[in-house]
Amino acid sequence: MYFGIVQGGTNLELRERSAKDITSLEFDGYAYGGLSVGEEKDLMIDAQSSMYKLLPEDKPRYLMGVGSPDDLVRAVGFGFDMFDCVLPTRIARNGSLFTDNGRLNIFNSQFKIKDSPIDQDCDCYSCKNYSLAYIQHLFKSKELLAYRIASIHNLAYLFNLMKRMNNAIENSYFTEFFDSFLNRYESTNFTVQKQQKEKWLKSNKTKS
Repeated sequence: MYFGIVQGGTNLELRERSAKDITSLEFDGYAYGGLSVGEEKDLMIDAQSSMYKLLPEDKPRYLMGVGSPDDLVRAVGFGFDMFDCVLPTRIARNGSLFTDNGRLNIFNSQFKIKDSPIDQDCDCYSCKNYSLAYIQHLFKSKELLAYRIASIHNLAYLFNLMKRMNNAIENSYFTEFFDSFLNRYESTNFTVQKQQKEKWLKSNKTKS
């Protein structure tokens, strides 16, 4: 499939001009690019929400570079169909794991003796075979298996999240799912995001 990519950053006027030119050309689908590259979250959301009036409904609409659970739920609410992002595996390698209650930081001391999976409701290979305590041990020991376990879980979580949203849409309760998920996810997510970002920046500074 060939996609025409709409650009314009967070400037809604430029987005509209770009969309008009790109949609005048015949593509299999249309994409929104140039977002989630460091701009303020509110500006990113505003740019995403402009999509529904700019792109045709009869072709796939693809949001590029966005991969956090809350952003995906919002984007589906705005009408996007497809996504791609390195975020799930990148943050997994730094010990940040997706759950419905927000990101979990595997380095937190509370998980040192936690004999339960990352997510009780997840049936991925990682959650069926490894405890939080063991995963933390692997990360602290810098074992390569730690990064695989975390990556498998984060990817499986997002695949399952998309299935849940599809089911909600097909059964006409997506609005309820949308509100419930975001209220639950974001209430605990900011602190863990901040901790993970600080760790990632510190790690990159050490390498350079």
